[in-house]
Amino acid sequence: MSKRYRMALVWLRRDLRLDDHAAFYHALKLSEAAAPVFVFDAAILDALPRDDRRVDFIHQSVAALKAELNALGGDLLVRHGLPADEIPKLAAQLGADAVFCNRDYEPAARERDAEVARRLSERGIAFHAAKDQAIFDTDEVLTGAGKPFSVFTPYKNAWLKTLTPFHLQAYPVRRYLDALLPRQTEAMPSLADIGFLPSDLSALPVRAGADGAEALFADFASRIGRYKTQRDFPGVKGVSYLSVHLRFGTISIRRLAAYAWHDGGEGAMTWLSELIWRDFYQQVLWHRPDVVGHAFKPEYDALPFPNDADWFAAWREGRTGYPLVDAAMRQLNRSGYMHNRLRMVAASFLVKDLLIDWRWGERYFAEKLLDFDLAANNGGWQWAASTGCDAQPYFRIFNPVSQSEKFDPDGRFIRRYAPELARLPDKLIHAPWQAKPEQLRDCLLIRSGRLGRIPGDPVID
Repeated sequence: MSKRYRMALVWLRRDLRLDDHAAFYHALKLSEAAAPVFVFDAAILDALPRDDRRVDFIHQSVAALKAELNALGGDLLVRHGLPADEIPKLAAQLGADAVFCNRDYEPAARERDAEVARRLSERGIAFHAAKDQAIFDTDEVLTGAGKPFSVFTPYKNAWLKTLTPFHLQAYPVRRYLDALLPRQTEAMPSLADIGFLPSDLSALPVRAGADGAEALFADFASRIGRYKTQRDFPGVKGVSYLSVHLRFGTISIRRLAAYAWHDGGEGAMTWLSELIWRDFYQQVLWHRPDVVGHAFKPEYDALPFPNDADWFAAWREGRTGYPLVDAAMRQLNRSGYMHNRLRMVAASFLVKDLLIDWRWGERYFAEKLLDFDLAANNGGWQWAASTGCDAQPYFRIFNPVSQSEKFDPDGRFIRRYAPELARLPDKLIHAPWQAKPEQLRDCLLIRSGRLGRIPGDPVID
């Protein structure tokens, strides 16, 4: 990309930040003037409930970025419609001869981008897509035979062997901000304008925007050394809670990976491994878009599942009778978040205990998770169901009782989300069916409201 452009659009999607932004950097550096634009994609929004937390989070993040650019003398242009219509139209209005964006790996997004590129080409406008949401993407990490990896550990080893300081360097966007198109006068559409209502983001105290990401990252950096020992315990503050910010790009993956790499400690390197899992699932989706709706291993695509609808409803609503599973599902329904260890437990229970198709659970998580990411969600569910990328598919079953005893030994997490069990002793809270009738009577009274609710622990789970 050495050509110089008169005017460029920077089309933002899952990259709602100014710092360390590949497409922004290339557009500013290679153009006399550049203007960022965000499109609330009607094709995506029309299928969502009107109080979807993710739309609220995105709207707040877009507003924060617009305010930041306004303070710098520039602006963020915001539209609502179909990108294939809005991007070419805005490019023509502004006289842009190039559009820059960051690459997206989801099948529907690839089709959308191809259509936008086609329509731009008809107008003589260039289209450039850069790598930004992964450290390595597409064909950058392959097996010795030149094929994509299908098992994580060999991929991780190759990923680490390929990594150099260059791959972690930030894009110095602010160095070229003099190329920003001067501030416009238009306001961005409100949530109501795009057909949505404010949601309850307070159930999970995560602030939107780059400032929210910075606050979470600073907090996690102070305890990253304990990550390996605490990350599997949902009742303690052990994980980063940055997944939603990575999902919408309010913080750079390069910055996080570089921090972990340079720290080099046991906790940081364990966390880096989780970031590598993210790259792994992105490359799986890129090379195998058919995994959307189908098993990664084709021989398992038609596994027979009884799919009892009542059992599925009980799982969804957190009333299976298994405390850790129920608490996990209630956390998801209440906050839009679920601890990673519990995602594995809940998924295993649905597929391997209730014998319900993994695609049912995958769709439910897709509806509820604030940090929903197609590649990671699909990869995680197929891993749990033993239809995907797993070196030991048949032996991995998460026993909900032993998992509870091991990772929530004092029942702290269960007591928060299943308060009707709070008065059971620690030994019984993992398997309440072993309790005496008089002990269970208190549980029933609490559930009915006659003994009052046990206050929840204020820690972020």
